[in-house]
Amino acid sequence: MTDDDVLAEFRAAEALLEGHFILSSGLRSPRYLQCARVLMDPARAARLCEAVAAKIPAEIRAQISAVVAPAMGGVIVGHEMARALGVPGMFLERPEGTFHLRRGFRLDAGQKVLMMEDVVTTGLSSREAIAAIAREGGQTIAAASLVDRSNGAADLGVPFFPLIRLDVPSYSLDDLPPELAAIPAIKPGSRAAA
Repeated sequence: MTDDDVLAEFRAAEALLEGHFILSSGLRSPRYLQCARVLMDPARAARLCEAVAAKIPAEIRAQISAVVAPAMGGVIVGHEMARALGVPGMFLERPEGTFHLRRGFRLDAGQKVLMMEDVVTTGLSSREAIAAIAREGGQTIAAASLVDRSNGAADLGVPFFPLIRLDVPSYSLDDLPPELAAIPAIKPGSRAAA
C-alpha cells in the first residue's frame, strides 16, 4: 500500500480533517487524521492493519506472541493487528493515570510483544505503553502505527513500523502561526461531524 493509497483510505472515510486541532500531546495542528473514522469500516481497518503487518520484517513478526495497544485510540487498531498477525490482542487502560493491563489480560514473563498505536505524534504515550508492558512482564520488541505524525522524529526505543509517515506541523500554544490562532481550536473527538 503506497502513501497515496493510505491517504485515499483516510479521505474516503472523511478522516483527513483541516482546521485548528488540539492534539493529545497538547500541541496544536492545522491537520488531523481521525483514525476512529477510518477504523469504523471493519474491511478498511483490516486492509490498513494487514498493510502495517506486511511492513514488519518477517524475523520480527515471527517472534511476536501478543499485540498490546493503549486504550482508547489503540483498541480497534490493536485488535486488527493481532488478527493480522494471528496472535492475542490486549489493551492497556489508565484507570488512575498510569497504563495497566486489566480485565484479566496478562503477559507471561519475557513474552515478546508488538505495541500498536493508531497515531504517534511525540511518542510520549507510546513510550508510556512500552514501559507498562515491561511492568506487566512483557518485552516490547517493536512498535507499529497507522500514522507517524512525527515524520520519523519520535524515538520509541524499539524498531517502529508506521504505515505512513507524515510531516504535519504542530505548534505549542505560544508559538501558533497567525492563521491558526485566528481559528477556534477543536479537540478531536469533540467535533459533531467530521
